Amino acid sequence: MTTPDIRLVPKSDEATAAWLPIAMAAYEAARMRAGDTPEQAAEARKLSEQQFFPGGRLVAGHFLFTVEVDGEDAGWLWIGPSSDASSWWVWDVAVHERFRGRGIGRATMLLAEDVARSQGAASIRLNVFAYNTPAIRLYDELGYETASMHKQKLL
Repeated sequence: MTTPDIRLVPKSDEATAAWLPIAMAAYEAARMRAGDTPEQAAEARKLSEQQFFPGGRLVAGHFLFTVEVDGEDAGWLWIGPSSDASSWWVWDVAVHERFRGRGIGRATMLLAEDVARSQGAASIRLNVFAYNTPAIRLYDELGYETASMHKQKLL
């Protein structure tokens, strides 16, 4: 078995415009699956788009990549600084279903760390919804520690 060639390819403005509604719909759906009402999820999506994609373009200092595996689109990665430039954030990462289970998520996260480090980051953080147990396992294996936790009970 050969090791796949995994690369982070910066998205063009056109590719970003095509990606944005797909990624934001996935974000909205994930928030609802995690317990938000449809209205709360829609508001979170709207605020995220306004803050990070004014006019449909990613804010300066952030990076949006297509994850390519042997030249094929296998997913995406969006990373950038939080309010403190030394602390970076994985704002969004996804591996398309047909590419899962092949170590691509792990490789993508390691590449994300390299990019953040190259930009002067001393740490990298992320949010993961509790239902996403495969991602939680991966992040634990990569050395991510729980920094905050929210709990809820549906009534």
